[in-house]
Parts: sequence; C-alpha cells; structure tokens
Amino acid sequence: MAKSYRRRTPWWARLSAAFGAVLMVTSGGVLVTGQALIAKYTGAVDSDGVTIGGDPASGATKKAAEIKGPVNILLAGIDPRGSKTAPLSDSILVAHVPASMDQVYLFSLPRDLYVEIPAFAKSGFQGGSSKINAAMTHGSAIGNGKYDEKQGFQLLAKTVTNLTGIKEFDAGAIVNFGGFKEIVEAMGGVTMTIDQNVKSEHLQPNGKARPKRPECGEGGCEHPYVGPQKVYKKGTYHLEAWEALDYVRQRYGLPNGDYDRQRHQQQFVKAIAKQAMSKDVVTNPTKLLKVLDAAGDSLTFFGEGNSVVDWGLAMRDVNTDDMTLIKLPGGALQQNGRYLGEQLAPSTEEFFQAIKDDRVASFLLDHPEYVSKDG
Repeated sequence: MAKSYRRRTPWWARLSAAFGAVLMVTSGGVLVTGQALIAKYTGAVDSDGVTIGGDPASGATKKAAEIKGPVNILLAGIDPRGSKTAPLSDSILVAHVPASMDQVYLFSLPRDLYVEIPAFAKSGFQGGSSKINAAMTHGSAIGNGKYDEKQGFQLLAKTVTNLTGIKEFDAGAIVNFGGFKEIVEAMGGVTMTIDQNVKSEHLQPNGKARPKRPECGEGGCEHPYVGPQKVYKKGTYHLEAWEALDYVRQRYGLPNGDYDRQRHQQQFVKAIAKQAMSKDVVTNPTKLLKVLDAAGDSLTFFGEGNSVVDWGLAMRDVNTDDMTLIKLPGGALQQNGRYLGEQLAPSTEEFFQAIKDDRVASFLLDHPEYVSKDG
C-alpha cells in the first residue's frame, strides 16, 4: 500500500491529534470558519509518491474513515543537515496505538543498535550490518553527492520492520531538531520532570556552546569540550526551548548512557504533547499559529494520503495521560573484545510479537519491568 508524505504537519500521531483538534477550535470552543487556514496546514502540499516502508503499490491510499487501530507510527529525529550531507537518525521511536484507539505505547530503539540493514536499490546500498542510525544515511543517496532524508527514511523503516517484524507503518515523521526548537519556543517552553541530575556535554549554563580544546581540530576528539557545564537537577521545571532540547540529547556521563537518553526523550515527547493540548495553547490563536508555523518548518509527516485533521479525528480519544512509555532491555554487543554496538535482550522478541498481535497491555501485565517511569 502506498504511503505519501505531507509537509507542514505535526511530527507524530499524538501531536497530529492535538493540532488536528485545535485547528478547529478557539477560545470558548468556537469553530474556526476559515477553510484557508485548514488548507494551509493540512492539505496544501502535494504528494510526490514517497512510501514509508517499501515499494509503492498501486497508488491507492486509505481514506480518512479507514484510519483504524491497531496503528504503528515510526518517528525519526535528525540534526540539521543540508542536501549535501547524509542524515543520521539519532533518535528512533515507534508509537503503537491499539485497536481501541484510546492508548499510545511509545518505545525507543538505541541509536547504536547493531542490526542488519537491508539492501536498497534506490541508493545503491548493497546491505550489511551496522548501527541502526546509519540506515537513513545508506538509504538517502540520490546521486551527484546529494542526499534526500525522505528516501533515507524508507530504508530506516525497512530496517525497523526487519528488526521488529512490524510489517508496515501506517504513518511516520522526520523531525529536524534544530527547527523543532522553534516549536517549543512558540509554546513558551515546556514543563517536564527531570528524573536524574544531568550535566550538558555541549552547553554552558548561559546556553552558549562550550569551547573546544585547541588540540581538537577538524579530526575531532571524543570529548572535545571544556569549561563550565549547564546542569539539570532532579525535579519538575518549566524549561526554555534550548534547555529542553539540550537536556534530552545528553547521554555522556549518564549511568545507563543512551538508555537514559531514550527515557528522557520519551518523557519529552509526552510533555510536549500534553502542552500542545493545554488551554494555554489551544485557546490562544496567536500562539497556536506560531506553533503550527514552527511545526511546518521542522517536520516532514508521512500520513498515508491523509491530512493531520484526518489523523486528529481518528485519534480524538487518545489522551496524553494514556501514553505508556516503554523501555526495551539490552546491553553492549562485543565481538573479540571489540564493541560493535548495542543489542536487545531476547525477551524483546516477545514484546514485538505482542505488538503484532495487538496485545501489548497483557504483555505489560506479565512484564511490568518494561514500563518506564514517565516523570
């Protein structure tokens, strides 16, 4: 089944629900009557036939009424990169919505997960074993030294499918971290709980970049930064945009490294979705429009031919309080004393089967250790 992408739309299904709903209401619950507004944010961009996980089918897409659970959505976060730089998906999340369409289960895949990346004819990649965050890189080459992140997303989806057994993704999104900061700024920051003390590898307490050691030239060093560090202490805070984005990108110095970072990113997703639905946003037309403009500049949404309003209506019963954060167990993969990357624990096979069978809730009852603290 072909899956088309939409620009200028929110980056995953929960935010789709949020923005889709708020497009139609303002303060006091009055309907927005300007059809041009809805067109601008949901239907103004043409599809170019890009599919999420495989080769295009007949070109048919689901109608809005056919958006029914269970639903699986793939999300990838990338740093700002131009068309001449291959993208790396440093954050990879999957959202599973059961048939009841009233719950979201969100789990992350480690960026250093060592996997088989399948061959991909479009980019000329022959296939091989590598860290999963390289899948977008291998799939994005379009010739003449240029790269297309949307094409790379296709190979990432195929790689995640091979790993998890999820046959296809019903929707997906790419979020540009540099631009996503503008979304949080438009919201006026985000309130979230910091569950452990974290020192920033990259920023000073004033938010400016930490200087690098002189000996770290173009070749770089593993930890090149020196000087004072921004510190995030345990507790609940209203973070500015730069603080939130900096916090959820830290992994060095954390007891569990990237696994701690995955949990923080999931907590951030839940916090930003909750804020998107807050009265401070939905009843403030000026702030709402700023948020939507920022989202359009930062996100590429693959909606299977359906607009954000279609997805929003389909998921109108989902509440941010009904979002369960999942932690997948795993650890380092060594070969002859050499670190190859991360590997998932054998029990994750049963979890992935539960997703395919749409019985995640019962799986979690038997495996409560999979439920992450959500702050």
